[in-house]
Amino acid sequence: MSGRDHAESEAWLTLLRAPRLGSATLRALVARAGSARAACAGIERLRAEFPFETETLAWLRMPDRVRLAADLAWLEAPGHHLLTWSDADYPALLREIASPPPALFVVGDPAALWLPQVAIVGARSATAGGLANARSFARALVQAGFAVTSGLADGIDGAAHAGALEAGGTTVAAMGTGPDLVYPGKHRELAAAIAANGCLVSEFTPGTEARPKFFPRRNRIIAGLSLGTLVVEAGFRSGSLTTARLAAEQGREVFAIPGSIHNPVARGCHQLIRQGARLVETAEEIVEGLAPLARALGERLRARLDPADGEIPIERNGADVAAAKAIAATPRDAEYHRLLAALGHDPASLDELAERTGLSIAALSSMLLVLELEGEVSGSGGRYARSVPG
Repeated sequence: MSGRDHAESEAWLTLLRAPRLGSATLRALVARAGSARAACAGIERLRAEFPFETETLAWLRMPDRVRLAADLAWLEAPGHHLLTWSDADYPALLREIASPPPALFVVGDPAALWLPQVAIVGARSATAGGLANARSFARALVQAGFAVTSGLADGIDGAAHAGALEAGGTTVAAMGTGPDLVYPGKHRELAAAIAANGCLVSEFTPGTEARPKFFPRRNRIIAGLSLGTLVVEAGFRSGSLTTARLAAEQGREVFAIPGSIHNPVARGCHQLIRQGARLVETAEEIVEGLAPLARALGERLRARLDPADGEIPIERNGADVAAAKAIAATPRDAEYHRLLAALGHDPASLDELAERTGLSIAALSSMLLVLELEGEVSGSGGRYARSVPG
């Protein structure tokens, strides 16, 4: 995903492992120097502008080469990636949040981070009904062409990932550990399946173990990657409410499923609804709620594919860049022509289109979302037709 050479990767890892070097300072340091390698090489000169802590400066002068070699070895393994703030492939929606990570370690396909995503989060101690809702909403959302993003935790998170996988969709797991560790350990098989059908993503360096303070940082990544966040069940002190608050602060949509007034893990959802979250009972309501933003993706983002006046800065509009990437990653092959030939001006359901084309529901859903973003197809109530020119 990046043309970064070995020396630049090592320099980034040196900066990421530097103790007491904050994210904002790290980003500013690389921007000032022009590259991570130049930042590390010019650390003495840059001290005048960046008053490094003694511990930070000691590491930057003499980093642990054995540890860096282990990090580089991890990066060289198949399916392992490092996306840095300097890379054009750094997910643009995440670029827009208040405190974006300076780099991301990814296991799986980094392109998944550019897909239109909906976060599904909730209680670890979820009810059977809550788990069923998380799975069914995840299945419906991936069938509508979205990726499902969550935090790999017990309860709602795990059910959301599983539901997306069951429907043959893409799912992204943001981690509160290093990319080489899975927490909780019971989700190792689930994590492997996510990496094979999406990706695992972490801002923490390899070997970083789970700590309570890391999970709010993970939650901001979940919210930052997603167009909207759905809270299925949550108590008053649930970390899911933090994710929802961060999503709202970032200008993203927040949805909540209501529950029984006697259910303690429904109270957080009711609180969110009182605060302005959108009450939803079906996945279709989420799809409809995100449709205006999703449709806006295509218009602005096609500028990145074919800019009229040179390259558009990647900071311009994260949602638009995400959509353009998704569109660009899906070439118009024979399957698209088959789908377009099967579409008429009379609306057809996914089942009807599957019968006409021989394509799977999951494939059709993803392709139809791309065509909707490009203005060639219109959809309503689960039925699709060719758009009327004009």
